Amino acid sequence: MFATLSDRLTSTFKNLRTKGRLSEADIDATVREIRRALLDADVAVQVVRAFTSTVRERALSAEVSGALNPAQQVVKIVNEELVAILGGDNRPLTFAKAPPTVILLAGLQGAGKTTLAGKLALHLRGQGHTPLLVAADLQRPNAVTQLKVVGERAGVPVFAPHPGTAGHEGAGVPGDPVAVARDGLATARSRQHDVVIVDTAGRLGVDAELMQQASDIRDAVDPDEILFVIDAMIGQDAVATAQAFADGVGFTGVVLSKLDGDARGGAALSVASVTGRPILFASTGEKLTDFEVFHPDRMASRILDMGDVLTLIEQAEKAFDADQAEAMAAKLVSGDGFTLEDFLVQMQQLRKMGSMKKMLGMLPGMGQMREALDDFDEREVDRIEAIVRSMTPAERRAPKIINGSRRARIARGSGTTATDVNQLLDRFAGAQKMMAQMAKGGGMPGMAGMPGMGNLPGMGGKKSRGRTAPAPRGKKGKSGNPAKRAEQERLAAERAAGLAPRAPQGSAFGLGEAQDGARDADEIQLPAGLEKFLGR
Repeated sequence: MFATLSDRLTSTFKNLRTKGRLSEADIDATVREIRRALLDADVAVQVVRAFTSTVRERALSAEVSGALNPAQQVVKIVNEELVAILGGDNRPLTFAKAPPTVILLAGLQGAGKTTLAGKLALHLRGQGHTPLLVAADLQRPNAVTQLKVVGERAGVPVFAPHPGTAGHEGAGVPGDPVAVARDGLATARSRQHDVVIVDTAGRLGVDAELMQQASDIRDAVDPDEILFVIDAMIGQDAVATAQAFADGVGFTGVVLSKLDGDARGGAALSVASVTGRPILFASTGEKLTDFEVFHPDRMASRILDMGDVLTLIEQAEKAFDADQAEAMAAKLVSGDGFTLEDFLVQMQQLRKMGSMKKMLGMLPGMGQMREALDDFDEREVDRIEAIVRSMTPAERRAPKIINGSRRARIARGSGTTATDVNQLLDRFAGAQKMMAQMAKGGGMPGMAGMPGMGNLPGMGGKKSRGRTAPAPRGKKGKSGNPAKRAEQERLAAERAAGLAPRAPQGSAFGLGEAQDGARDADEIQLPAGLEKFLGR
């Protein structure tokens, strides 16, 4: 969504970091580039003016001129102002003191309200709530049927007493959505549901009749939250649409849908600032699980290519089973080894987190590898899983038994080639060696020869009883130069035969050893006054 904006801002700040001190001209040029980037991203003009004015004022203040690194200070200012126009702090849903909590969804036609109703219901269900979906969209053909399908996939009941407008002529007549919403609230009370999500018909800001209908539904159910669902791809028109809904119906929060699209993302940077209503949630894909709480600070970090590690951790905590992770860690520590069966389990849990591209995109600095991410084929994960599933349990536990005929069978069973199987086995063998090294306390492979580490236990060296074994001295490798290597071999042969003079061995105090034997202690000239300590 914010790829273009992120690239423009990252390039601007990269030029800024090459300068030790920032002049007023440098700051003006930077602000000018930021203004262009925001306007190209379809951010509302009034938001761009306020944003750049604040950034310029703060960049020219003492907080930048007195900083040790002015460039980083400007980046910090831009990040803080982005967080501000995105709504500041995250605000959770407001729940009623006496259940049920009523949430009314409103928005444009085609904004994705029905699908988002199922996503929100699944999100609340995962938090321990018992939501009920109410099908009050009786205007759009098959909207009631769609909500039933979405509710079934989310595992949430749907209250739909009226079929609404059917998909073909004459099969259905629109009913009264206000009565449906009122009856749905009564049903939720009788069935002990603590949350009611009312899906309403999409409407245009200029459609006075449908806007009045939304107001009537609001008055009938008295919602605790009115969420305005807006398509993140509509650009400059987001402000006018949001203002029309704020005047006609009113809303307490915003939900961004289609945040995974390829639009420039101006709606996200405009709505919260213009309307003064916070963005509560974001829909990031087509699946019901592609739904997340909106955090302005994390979104600002994504835009500035600083990553969103916290969201990545939260998704991992949801996808990975804690007991399995603990058992896997114990297995590695005990040295039992990491098998392809363990790899398959880990891959299945990783896929629960969603798209690999999306996860990799949350890592800091991945904006510089956007082309590589775009070229990444998600089907590669499917091929790897197919190869592992085509193996027998014995082959997964001991891949070394896989010979040529087994490789051919695995390739046929997975729809791949023997080369693909070989590549997977080679990569897995390398990973297995690394994990075995780490499990033994040896650190990462290649650490043993690092200067200054010696042979300390746990650093890849040999363990000794209470002391460090001395490192071998005087051993040099053979030179790659043929002439130099021949000279080394000649000198080694002469020393072995006793023909070459040995280098004098000095002591730690610089007293060289005489060639005809040890030097007499009486011949050593000592400083005056030191004799009494030697007993002379």
